[in-house]
Amino acid sequence: MAGFPEARLTQDTCARILCSVNLTLSVDDEVVRKARRQAERLGSSLNQLVRDYLEQLAGRSDPERDAEEFERLSRQARGDSRGWKFDRDEIHERR
Repeated sequence: MAGFPEARLTQDTCARILCSVNLTLSVDDEVVRKARRQAERLGSSLNQLVRDYLEQLAGRSDPERDAEEFERLSRQARGDSRGWKFDRDEIHERR
């Protein structure tokens, strides 16, 4: 296509295209509800947690990078528990 070099596809440009796949899972409604609440507590979405887990399972996660990210986030934290106190009995209470 003369005059339109950006429209010409080459193997190099195709290799850079990210593909995503929609995945359908069968999961009990109660499990999904509890997982969404936990994801919210973690400041994430259930979708993101599943993606992260699958990447880790597939070996795409880099432990060094993860540790560096954890350290970076820890330094940013202000340590404000908003009055919450650790209660061992509460933590181990069956729900």
